[in-house]
Amino acid sequence: MGGRADGDVERLRRLLGGEQLAWLVDRARRRLAQGQPLTGVVTLPKASHEQRRAAERLLGRRAGRGYSLSVPLDEVDRILRASGVAPEGLAAAVVLLTGPIVDEAAVAAAQAAAWAAARAPLYALTERRPELSGWLAWLDGTGMLRRLAGDPDTAARLVEQLAAVLDALPSGGLALGRLAATGAGDAHALDDGRPLATLALAAVRVLAGAEPTGDASAAGRRAAWAAVGVHLDELSSTVLCLGLPGGAATPTGRMLAAAHEAAEPCVLTLRQVTGRGGERADLGVGAGLVFVCENPIVLASAADELGRDTPPLVCAGGQPSAAVLGLLELLADQGASFAYHGDFDWGGLRIAGGLRERVDWRPWRYDAEAYLAALATVTGGPLTGRPVDAAWDPALRPALERHGIRVDEELVLPVLLADLAAGYPEPEADVPAD
Repeated sequence: MGGRADGDVERLRRLLGGEQLAWLVDRARRRLAQGQPLTGVVTLPKASHEQRRAAERLLGRRAGRGYSLSVPLDEVDRILRASGVAPEGLAAAVVLLTGPIVDEAAVAAAQAAAWAAARAPLYALTERRPELSGWLAWLDGTGMLRRLAGDPDTAARLVEQLAAVLDALPSGGLALGRLAATGAGDAHALDDGRPLATLALAAVRVLAGAEPTGDASAAGRRAAWAAVGVHLDELSSTVLCLGLPGGAATPTGRMLAAAHEAAEPCVLTLRQVTGRGGERADLGVGAGLVFVCENPIVLASAADELGRDTPPLVCAGGQPSAAVLGLLELLADQGASFAYHGDFDWGGLRIAGGLRERVDWRPWRYDAEAYLAALATVTGGPLTGRPVDAAWDPALRPALERHGIRVDEELVLPVLLADLAAGYPEPEADVPAD
């Protein structure tokens, strides 16, 4: 039995396994790998004389004229079966001559299913967090997950960590390393350049109201994380303030008191704001009103012109840092209320809206009426960027869109300083609920 099998293999190799018919075997093998049937005709353009003679010996007839050579696969299958050289037909002969065949279509389908399973938690995440749908569309559109992970198993682990990190945001002032350790089991998983950091930072920008790709500088990354309450460390995150009376009970309170006495602005780190061992800084404001501006020039001008008469004033510094948010939330916990002013542009409205999600504030000349009043007295620049709503005044966005002019905070400094001198708006002033 074994000798007969060996003889059949040798006959098959003589009939079909030669160099001149290698193209035919290769075509058949590719069809099998792609899940296609071995039927119909395969054609070899510009066939050589030797290739044509080999096909004629296989078929037992002339193989046509011209430059191309066409061979019916059904006929080859019939010949192999009838001759006994390959009783199971052409497909079995190809495997015997070239080895086992991988079903490429099945492999591709399995890979697609594995990638879909790896991505599935992200779709569940966006169902819980619809604000991340734009980020997920960017992720799928760029193929970033596949590029960073390389294979479905790695992607599945990365997605699991990513979902854990994003589910923890926004936070109340969490260190980046602690977020990484909690979400990914690796305190450095969110370090710049790591795959998880790349994916998470894009989502963080979207949560902050920006595009998935943004300012890639160290300051830009720090600002993006700060917008969702995450700080890179307790010392690099700072907040600029003026006129907070402070107190004698804590080191931070004494720092504020000394700065207040000297009528100087004070820079606090997040460490000083949050305190150590649960110690809460005595800020000295109590149930008073705290003014909040977007740009440092307002605070610096108030220090120069009003000195110790400046009411409590905190600078958001553009996109609020973790220290800014921490100080405002601490003030709110101690009973303070807030009045906010920022730039009249889309970035300013976006910053104000994000801040309003963390602490409640009333507009400080920061509504449609104030915008129109500013346009009557100052010359602003062209308004650019993506429009955003103003939840505190639905009329503000249409006014900005209609006029197309931005008004930076610096342009209305005299009015803001007059308000600070007069303590406007009064703490008891009420703002209608949204």
